[in-house]
Amino acid sequence: MRYKTMKKSGVDISAITVGTWAIGGANSLGASYGEVDDTESIRAIQAMIDGGVNLIDTAPIYGSGHSEEVVGKAIKGYDRDKIVLATKYGSYIEDGKGVHKSTPASIEREFADSVHRLGTDYFDIYLMHWPDDFGTPIKDTMEYVQKLKDEGKVKMLGLCNVDTDYIAQASEYADIDIVQLPFSMVNQADLHQLQWCEEHDIDVMTWGSLGSGILTGSIREKPNFAENDFRNTFYPFYKEPMFSKIQEFLKTMDAVSQKYGKPLAQIAINWSTQKSFVTTALTGVRNVHEAEENCATFEWELAQEDIDLLDAELKSLGITEAAS
Repeated sequence: MRYKTMKKSGVDISAITVGTWAIGGANSLGASYGEVDDTESIRAIQAMIDGGVNLIDTAPIYGSGHSEEVVGKAIKGYDRDKIVLATKYGSYIEDGKGVHKSTPASIEREFADSVHRLGTDYFDIYLMHWPDDFGTPIKDTMEYVQKLKDEGKVKMLGLCNVDTDYIAQASEYADIDIVQLPFSMVNQADLHQLQWCEEHDIDVMTWGSLGSGILTGSIREKPNFAENDFRNTFYPFYKEPMFSKIQEFLKTMDAVSQKYGKPLAQIAINWSTQKSFVTTALTGVRNVHEAEENCATFEWELAQEDIDLLDAELKSLGITEAAS
């Protein structure tokens, strides 16, 4: 396993993170990534830990709390001090719809619920999931979570899905250690923000590393996902013209795969994690095979000439521009 040392805390974290959105199953609105099996999910998380991954990322809204429950079961029996556990606040379902709210009162409630579901009394990383939509002042939110940090209830604070202006404003009231933003071969829209974070000594977690599965090469024909599947509603990769463009790009990935004798998923993960501004990349995992394959990524690296080849093909196909 490859590790990187976080800039402010000095904590060593694995270059990949266990992403747990999919394993939460359907939320209370019925949206999901398809069928999941909790027993398999627990075994997959444990296989990632056994493979050297020490960071697990979850959130209350994933499966309306179910993801946190599954993670809590998976880490039971492991040395808690050796696991870097990240969860979130500020995004949940209320009155039949998803809301983004980060008032001190709502965070207090979410924190207590997450502690119960995960079976821990502190979080290593506590992240705002989405910016508040209810006019809550950044000052109020950040001062509250900074209080949690000062009390030892969280060790590091972070932000998800924000721009650099928001990060700068939040930093006036709280110690921001890490930011979580989307980044992959097929989504480089936030590239300049990731580079800005590196310049300002803020670590970066990237999500969507495998393009919601399309960069594994396992889907070569237009899928027929359920209407409420997140791959239909949240991501653009399975819609035209992106789907056909990515299918063409997979041919170049196939050639690189043949050269190294490695699966496409490992190529995609290495492409991301070899970037200096990426501290760790989230990768979803459903079973032990996927877990072991993800961990094996770090037994090798992509040569720069192959990174250049992949980048040139992305540019030629207009995928980078389309994702931006």
